Amino acid sequence: MEEPAPRGGETMHEDPVPLGTGGRLLIGGDLVPTGRTFASVNPATGEVVGEAPDATPVEAEAAITAARRAFDGSGWATDTELRVRCLDQLYQALTGNLEQLRELTIAETGSPRQLTHGAQLDEPIELVRYYGELLGKYPMSEDLGEVDYAGQRHKRWVEKEAAGVVAAIIPYNFPVQLALAKLAPALAAGCTVVLKGAPDTPLVAVALGELIAAHTDIPAGVVNVVTSADVAVGEVLTTHPAVDVVSFTGSTATGRRILAAASATVKRVFLELGGKSALIVLDDADPKGAAMYAAFGICLHAGQGCALNSRILVPKSRHDELAGLVAKYLGKVPYGDPSDPKTYMGPLISARQRDKVDGMVRRAVDAGAKLVTGGERVDPGFFYTPTLLAGVDPDSELAQEEVFGPVLAMIPYEDEDDAVRIANNSVYGLSGAIQGDEERALALARRIRTGTFSINGGNYFFADTPFGGYKQSGIGREKGVAGLEEFLETKTFGTVAG
Repeated sequence: MEEPAPRGGETMHEDPVPLGTGGRLLIGGDLVPTGRTFASVNPATGEVVGEAPDATPVEAEAAITAARRAFDGSGWATDTELRVRCLDQLYQALTGNLEQLRELTIAETGSPRQLTHGAQLDEPIELVRYYGELLGKYPMSEDLGEVDYAGQRHKRWVEKEAAGVVAAIIPYNFPVQLALAKLAPALAAGCTVVLKGAPDTPLVAVALGELIAAHTDIPAGVVNVVTSADVAVGEVLTTHPAVDVVSFTGSTATGRRILAAASATVKRVFLELGGKSALIVLDDADPKGAAMYAAFGICLHAGQGCALNSRILVPKSRHDELAGLVAKYLGKVPYGDPSDPKTYMGPLISARQRDKVDGMVRRAVDAGAKLVTGGERVDPGFFYTPTLLAGVDPDSELAQEEVFGPVLAMIPYEDEDDAVRIANNSVYGLSGAIQGDEERALALARRIRTGTFSINGGNYFFADTPFGGYKQSGIGREKGVAGLEEFLETKTFGTVAG
């Protein structure tokens, strides 16, 4: 049988149906229409972006069956050359359709245009290239040498194998980044995948399925894409005995349920969950620089990021000074139409999320926190003004629970030990930051139980850097070599030498 020619350089610019709006699932290599759909809403306007396919549990099972068949019955898991080529084709398809993806992402997520040139779109596409290149040099075997045992020489070695069928479940906030952070390493490892898009941003997932089907030689069933408003679909993916790995990004509450559900079949589970990260401002920090960093940081994608610093810990003697400065910079954050290149902050994803954020702010004020600025709804769309609450009790709801909105909790501390204690006073351990003398900052950072850390604004978020958390912020790491190894099994061999 003649091998198909590579298709990665093609684009979909001439297609009559805009990318992501075809309304079809990708199952077993075919784009499949569904009997029902649900609306995807533009959070900046409240208007419908498009209708997404609403998969049933039966269709989810069909996707799993296709992934299982492709893993067990094809050479995908062992054909490194094919996987490298297909990852390159996917990269070419993503870059070739970049502007369509950009407009769809802005419309569906409410993410500002300027953010799509970074972590929302352009940067995560590079994950596909990174894992294609890593696959070509990652050692899939290790020689452990020979030993004498029971009068014979024994040769030992270790090989890495694909872990199997992966259920990849993503949330709404960074759908391209989160999908590719699972898809790219899973495919590089030789796994097959069922990707479930978030109900709030399903069309981005649909678009990825369309690109894979139209522009890559990825064999039928290796990648399947489903979207659904039915929670039962997620339950099928996390409990099905044919699924070997569950890779989930989302809330800690949902992560706990997935971990419990997956235990019945003892699946490997990767969880990237919530965060309540603390920014510590040392007494020698530049107050204006620290205040600007805190204000614009919490407003990135309207605060809808698990690793954002939502607590700012400040010296007690400088609390009021820094509260004034942070409020000043929050007032300078340009928010509004996310399609405008000058907009820094867009809307929250839904009315439901805005209600949650506003409720937490109101309860914090009732509990004694001072509302310094913000705390207002802005219509149309689901906008919420950049918000600072000062004098926050470190044990209060606002300091302990993930808000997922542009809301900053300012907490005073007595000394460095107190700052570390407050920073660690959380069930989460995803990220953190310190502003101040680098030597002091690094010493304190090493005492804080988080998986990532920024010193004086340093960026740790790249394709080759592992990302994940301690405690209830998750299990495992995405990106980097560690991200590939989440999808590999280790097999140890021994044979009699000679």
